[in-house]
Amino acid sequence: MTRHTRAGHARTLSLSGALVATAIALGGCNLTGDNIATGTVPDDYRQRHPIAVTEGEQSIVVFVGRARGNLTETQRDDVMGMARTWRRDGTGAIAIDVPADTSNARSAQAVYQEIRGVLASMGVPAHAIVRRSYRVDDPRALPTIRLSYSKMAAVAGPCGLWPSDLGPSIYNPSYNENKQWDNFGCATQHNLAAMVANPSDLVQPRTETASYTPRRSVAFQKYGKGESTATTYPEADRAKLSDAGK
Repeated sequence: MTRHTRAGHARTLSLSGALVATAIALGGCNLTGDNIATGTVPDDYRQRHPIAVTEGEQSIVVFVGRARGNLTETQRDDVMGMARTWRRDGTGAIAIDVPADTSNARSAQAVYQEIRGVLASMGVPAHAIVRRSYRVDDPRALPTIRLSYSKMAAVAGPCGLWPSDLGPSIYNPSYNENKQWDNFGCATQHNLAAMVANPSDLVQPRTETASYTPRRSVAFQKYGKGESTATTYPEADRAKLSDAGK
């Protein structure tokens, strides 16, 4: 083998060794494995934290003493308010949980009968009221009567989840792309779901109501005569400045 041949062979071995060392070094940098899945995380917070319409629960608690067997004024208002909301939002029967074998069992029974009477006076039918008995585990606790019913509710979350770092990290490759972090917008969606009065409004619009016929007739008559159909508000002149002292 000539000297030039030996030199070329040595350079080939040196180049092959450099490529193998580079491949090993690059393979050692892959510390994240399958943790990089940013392509599956939506950029829109409304898609990351969607508001879902589900069936929730509305409930109130009535405290019952040992010697008083009737509702207080405040408790009566609470029961009447629950009857009103049940007629509007309820999707099931009103369940009344009454304590059994307690020191106030007799008072609780009298209060239960009064609650049924209040619900009936507010338009709740008898078949929509279900009584359930329960036992109190803690003897120190004051037994209460609990009223509850199912209703449609809007929910979002849970919030407070931080699956990745916010700062520069090998576990957060999207840091340099200035993208929203995963928990961004969750609190806003959660609060919006809690504030909406009718969860179905998030899914579909309500039906249109009929127009006000008397006002529409007056407007058509003025339009046919060529008059202005705008409403005149005499109270608008009260906001003008006085001319006194001029």
